[in-house]
Amino acid sequence: MCPAAEFVNIASHLPKMAEIQPNELAVVVQGKRHSSGHYAYRKRSACELEAESNRLARGLLRIGIGRGVRTVLMVTPGLEFFVLTFALFKVGAVPVMVDPGMGTKNLKACLAEAEPEAFIGVPKAHAARVLLGWARNTVRIKVTVGRRLFWGGHSLRSLWHDDASFHMALTAPDETAAILFTSGSTGVPKGAVYTHSMFEAQVDALRDHYGIVPGERDLATFPLFALFGPALGMAAIVPDMDASRPITADPRNIIAAIEDFKATNLFASPALIEKVGRYGAENNIKLPSLKRVISAGAPAEPASLERFSTMLDEGVPLLPSYGATEALPACSIESRELINDTAQATARGKGVCVGRPVGKVEVTVIRITEDPLPEWSGDFLLPEGEIGEICVRGPVVTRDYYNRPEATALAKIKDTGTGEIYHRMGDVGYLDSQGRLWFCGRKAHRVETSRGVLFTIPCERIFNTHPRVRRTALVSVPQQGETMPVLCVELETDLSESEWDVIRADFLEIGKEFEASRGIETFLRHPNF
Repeated sequence: MCPAAEFVNIASHLPKMAEIQPNELAVVVQGKRHSSGHYAYRKRSACELEAESNRLARGLLRIGIGRGVRTVLMVTPGLEFFVLTFALFKVGAVPVMVDPGMGTKNLKACLAEAEPEAFIGVPKAHAARVLLGWARNTVRIKVTVGRRLFWGGHSLRSLWHDDASFHMALTAPDETAAILFTSGSTGVPKGAVYTHSMFEAQVDALRDHYGIVPGERDLATFPLFALFGPALGMAAIVPDMDASRPITADPRNIIAAIEDFKATNLFASPALIEKVGRYGAENNIKLPSLKRVISAGAPAEPASLERFSTMLDEGVPLLPSYGATEALPACSIESRELINDTAQATARGKGVCVGRPVGKVEVTVIRITEDPLPEWSGDFLLPEGEIGEICVRGPVVTRDYYNRPEATALAKIKDTGTGEIYHRMGDVGYLDSQGRLWFCGRKAHRVETSRGVLFTIPCERIFNTHPRVRRTALVSVPQQGETMPVLCVELETDLSESEWDVIRADFLEIGKEFEASRGIETFLRHPNF
C-alpha cells in the first residue's frame, strides 16, 4: 500500500474543489438545440459531482471493479462519463480509453491487447462487444449505461449507493492510472500507459503555462482533458458534438455553450477552430468572455487563427500547442508570434513553428532512423536547423505501451544515466537559434526520391498560400522502380478544367522556387480529404 504522504490521484482534486467551492459548477453538458434556438443543459456542482462519484465508487467496488482492474469505458461524453471516470480513479481502477472512430477492426485488436476485466458502455457498445467478440476472453464484469439487454451484467442505476462518503484508494505516483489508446490516424493504435504522476504533471503544466485560475469555465471539446477541470478549479462545459470528428460539429452549438456559460477557456482542435472561425466571421459573432484559446491535435493554419481572433477581445491569446497522446503538452506558441514572426518562413517551406518547450519538458532532434535506439547517446543529436526526428522527455512523457514491447522499443530511448525516457514522437522537425521547434510532418510520411527527401508540412504550406487552394497533401507514388512525389489538392471552390490547368501551371513554377517543393511535377485534384 502507498504511504499517504506519497498518494497521488487526479480524482483527489474533486473533494478539494467540493470543499472550497461546493456550489460552483463542475460539469455542464449541452443537450440538443430546440426549434426555438435554445438549448437544454444538464449540470452538476462540485459538491454534487463529488457525492455522485462517491456513491458510484462504492457500487463499483461491490461488483469487483477496484484497484488495478482494467476497465473499458465506452460512454458518450455526458454527465455519466464524468461521474464514472472519477469513480474509477477513486477506487484505483485503470480506465481503458479508446477512440470509437478508429474502426471496428482496430477496436477489436486494441481491446484484445488491453485485456480488460470490466466493460462499461452504452447499449450500442455492448452490442458491438458481443457481436464482434471484443475482449471476449477477459471481460468478466459488465455495466450498461442505459437499457441493459441480452448481454446481462449490471445496469449503472443498480450501482448507486446511499452512502456518499468514500475513502479513496491510496494510489502511488508510479502506479498505472489509465491506458489511453492513440487514435491510429498515423499508424496502428497503441495503448499509452499513464501513471498518476503523469496526470498530475499535466495538470501542473496546464495551470502554470497557461495561467489558469480557479473559477474559470472551460469549453471542453476533448472529454478526457475536461477531467482536469476540477484539478484546475475550472468547470467543464461539454458542447453537443462528436469529439472524435470535430469537423462535423455545428458551430452554433459551440458558440451557444460559450455564450450561455461565459466560458473563459477554449481547448479545441485546429479543425474546430477553422469551422467556428468561418461561421463567426460570416455572422459577425464576438466571444468576449474567452480569456484564451488553446489549439491542439495538429498544426494550426495562420489564416485560420487570424480569422478566429476577430471573434475575441483585443489581446486575448490564441495558443497553438504541440504534443501527442504519449507526451502532452510538449511545446506551445502564441498566435501573434506564429503569424508575425514565423508565417512568412512557413510560406517559404521552412515548416510550422510550434514554439518552445512547456514547463519541464526537454525537446531534442535526432538523426532519422527506423531502428530501435535502446540507450540514449549524445551522438544521436543533430545540429541547429537540421531536420530530424523529434524526441521529448519530462514528467508528462509516458514510459511504455501496454502489451506492446516492440512498439515500446521503437518509440522509447532510455537514458541509463538518469533513468529518464525519451519519447520518439514519430514526427520530424528542427530547432532554431531561439530554441523554438519547427514541425515538418510525420516521419512515416516523408517522400524519399532520387533527388532527395521531401517533407510534408514544408512542402504543403508552400502551395497552401495559393488563393484558390483550401489544403494540399504530399504523397508518394511508386512508378517504374522510382518514387514519384504527387501533390493532392483540395480547392476552395470547384473549377473548370481550363481553370485547373492555370493553377497547375502556377504550381509548377511555385514548386521550382523552393527547395522544400523542388521536383514535384504531378498535381491531382481531390474533392475532399
